Amino acid sequence: MTGTPPNPIAKRLSRLSGVASRVSPDAAGHRNMVQLVQLRWLAVAGQLATILAVHFGMGVRLPLVPMLALLLALAALNIVSMGVLRKRRGIANAELFAALLLDVAALTVQLFLSGGATNPFVSLFLLQVVLGSVLLDRWSSWVIVGATSLCFALLMIVYRPLEVPRFYTENLFGLHVQGMWVCFALMAVLLVLFVTRISGNLRARDAYLADMRQQAVEQDHIVRIGLLATGAAHELGTPLSSLSVALNDWQHMPQIANTPDMVQEIAEMQAEVQRCKAIVTGILLSAGAARGESSVATSLHAYFDTLVAEWLVTRPYADLHYDNRFGDDVEIVSDTTLKQVICNLLDNASEASTGCIALTVERQDDTLRLSVRDTGPGFPQDILSNIGKPYYSTKSRPGAGLGLFLVVNVMRKLGGDVTAKNRGQGGAEVIVTLPLSALALADVKDAHDAG
Repeated sequence: MTGTPPNPIAKRLSRLSGVASRVSPDAAGHRNMVQLVQLRWLAVAGQLATILAVHFGMGVRLPLVPMLALLLALAALNIVSMGVLRKRRGIANAELFAALLLDVAALTVQLFLSGGATNPFVSLFLLQVVLGSVLLDRWSSWVIVGATSLCFALLMIVYRPLEVPRFYTENLFGLHVQGMWVCFALMAVLLVLFVTRISGNLRARDAYLADMRQQAVEQDHIVRIGLLATGAAHELGTPLSSLSVALNDWQHMPQIANTPDMVQEIAEMQAEVQRCKAIVTGILLSAGAARGESSVATSLHAYFDTLVAEWLVTRPYADLHYDNRFGDDVEIVSDTTLKQVICNLLDNASEASTGCIALTVERQDDTLRLSVRDTGPGFPQDILSNIGKPYYSTKSRPGAGLGLFLVVNVMRKLGGDVTAKNRGQGGAEVIVTLPLSALALADVKDAHDAG
């Protein structure tokens, strides 16, 4: 097997990124269709009550069979729509458009059977126009306007006249005005109830799109940072190798070999050069520019025990309290990217803390929970409200604030979450939650098979 084997976590990141870019942001369409279904139930109930009241209460003879059959058809349509909505999340403009056209057709038939344009409830066409203008694309909104106008015009020519009892004939105009008032009140109530809800759905959709645009900008920023870091790592590789060779030569020079203090200093310099080379290698591994041997099968306890031990070796001055409360061990994938995320949090806590820092590993159902606490001054309020945004930091140096920015975005891509808060007893706490499925060992096997 030659070449670079796929990095399981990087593979999962790209897969999640692709899904996120393909998922329709119009979850509001689903909620809007739910609103239309609810409105149709109200229309069925209202029409049934009106038909029975007019036919039996007022004595106005109506064709009950076709009118009630149409109501049954609308109820059946609603039942089918509810079944579809349970299985699907995304509802397109065409489906909302078709639903409104069906409602216009049903209202036209009911009005045709009950007086046509002379029926005071003919103004309910305006409700369909308003809903179309709020819900649909521009072209389909105008089609709704044309359809309702055409139906209204046809109802002035072709309709079934109402058989009004004689005692109503003396005040037909007054009866018509009363019907218009009922229609107006009904439309006002329905508009307030549903248009406000639908407008809220559309605002939620716009907020979602704005958030997606912001995430796209941040991801582009991460890509540029990654390219810069990878380029710098490649450039640093040559001088670090030269320094390592020079130090090795110096160590064997007689005038240095016979001086114990110089030998110790050379050894310390070699250790620091090796540490720099390890950091550069880690950057290249995370970027996929080197072989991915770091992605191996391990257990969660072994992973964190090793991580903490390695972090303490390079930072002997740190006072770290490590508490592993995860419980039963599980097999996971060990990956450089996740390791760098956790080490970044520990570095930040160590720099901010005036005393000890604490790392707690816990399990909550199928979720891994990491807590990093320090005894420093805590986060200022403006930093807390901008956690995960680049260049928001209390450190007064260029590039500060990128650590948490990268942590938040990496965890977001893994399906996890990062929260930060100030502790009541002093200091700050950063909590990372990550689904255990994001560390599933199956991905390691898949990666090696693919290699």
